[in-house]
Amino acid sequence: MRTERKNDSLAGLRLYALSQTEEIPVIHVDGAICAGFPSPADDYLETQIDLRAELIRNPDATFIVRVQGNSMSHDGIDDGDVLIVDRSVKPRNGAVAVCYLNNNFTVKRLEQQGARIRLLAANPAFPPIEIEENDELVIWGVVTYVIKKP
Repeated sequence: MRTERKNDSLAGLRLYALSQTEEIPVIHVDGAICAGFPSPADDYLETQIDLRAELIRNPDATFIVRVQGNSMSHDGIDDGDVLIVDRSVKPRNGAVAVCYLNNNFTVKRLEQQGARIRLLAANPAFPPIEIEENDELVIWGVVTYVIKKP
């Protein structure tokens, strides 16, 4: 059974593979950042950290996707955010995953109770998606990090 789900798919989804050779160095500041009066940060500068090494455990199985829509907004995943998705992570009950359902991509929380599978939006304006016998569902990967759009 196929049903239309308004503003809920990532029809224009673009998957971005990660380059195997590029590093993403960022200056690492050791210590806290004050929200009151500024303090001299030069005293705390340390080495650089590589965001790729920090955020990506398995580069061969990881891709990046930009979110379109607000069905996961109550879980802190908003329109325009970037997701880091690892295909090597085993999907488990409660995980947030990028799913390919009936020729459409979507990001949802997985719920499995026995043989019953549902895809849950975090925004209450979107009803749960019940996976029916004739549905085609592929779990593309598990979301491991969310990079917030400024």
